[in-house]
Amino acid sequence: MRFTMLGSVFWKGHIMDFEQDNNLSGPGQPESSSPPPPISQVTVPVIEKPKRRTGWRIFWGIILVLSVLANIALFMILIGVVAVFAAGQRGIFTEEVIQDGPRTTKIAVIKLEGIIDGTQANGLYQQMKVARKDERVKGLIIRVNSPGGTISGSDQIYNEILKYRQEEEKPVVAFMQGVAASGGYYTSVACEKIIAEPTTITGSVGVMAGHFVLQELLENKLGIQPVVFKSGEKKDWPSPFEAVTDEQRQYIEEKLIGPAYNRFVQVVADGRGELTLTDVERLADGSIYSVQEALDEKLIDEIGYLDEAIELVKSLAGVEEAMVVEYEKPFSLAGFLGAQTSNILRINKRTLYELSSPQVLYLWTL
Repeated sequence: MRFTMLGSVFWKGHIMDFEQDNNLSGPGQPESSSPPPPISQVTVPVIEKPKRRTGWRIFWGIILVLSVLANIALFMILIGVVAVFAAGQRGIFTEEVIQDGPRTTKIAVIKLEGIIDGTQANGLYQQMKVARKDERVKGLIIRVNSPGGTISGSDQIYNEILKYRQEEEKPVVAFMQGVAASGGYYTSVACEKIIAEPTTITGSVGVMAGHFVLQELLENKLGIQPVVFKSGEKKDWPSPFEAVTDEQRQYIEEKLIGPAYNRFVQVVADGRGELTLTDVERLADGSIYSVQEALDEKLIDEIGYLDEAIELVKSLAGVEEAMVVEYEKPFSLAGFLGAQTSNILRINKRTLYELSSPQVLYLWTL
């Protein structure tokens, strides 16, 4: 029996090929002696199509989308952290524990260091703002180490301390270290009490003003002739382009030095209840004082160190134990770079203006 089929079939584990010409044997070959299997024994395998696993595809698609979103979120967080690290957050301070104690009661130490200007005043304001929001703070210590600075900056700090005392009704003690003269002393008298280290220099109650006269340099050395147009004779007094006259000196004394000096004397008299206005005027000749001299003249209340200042604040606040903390500005890349470049002299229009304009200061200098 012969079969005519296309393709291949399985028979007893072997593949049999069938040709269309019904000739199972090659030319010249004898026909196979084995009879082909009956049709009933020939089976054709059924090839099933693989099932589509749509459930797993959806699952892995969701995982992929979530992974992409998570990476985007992490990247945005990283950008934010870098931005904060680079610029620093305004008004954010860390607390360095100086003396252990119960966390429910705090004494905050606020630093006032270096030349006083608008930046210093703003920094102290930000620190006091943090102290105002913390109900656990029972009193403040203003750690002063400054020879003074601008009149406006010193007065802003003085006013901020007075406001805190009046509005919060909490004690504030000044603790002097190193130099606390002129504007440094001006700010200290806003405090309820003043303690100074034995080696502190203080006093220098008075005002100074100065500017550069560039006339000889410009005209005789560089051959530059300045030309100034003004609406009135006194508009540019004192001028960096001409020598100061007696009339100009008297004018500056009346308009700048006198009012600033009188305010300084009045502020000290108000802050030091044991001193009269006449007493302060006697001391306010610009002289600096050692701590013992300042104590004898009642410019300060006590000679001591930080521990004595802490105990005094506790006593005034009516607390026996307290955790003492000092506010610190977190590190920022912008602040670091600013500190590194602040000493680089950059000559520009603003620098020239500051050098040539009179500066009226509550400042002690050697």
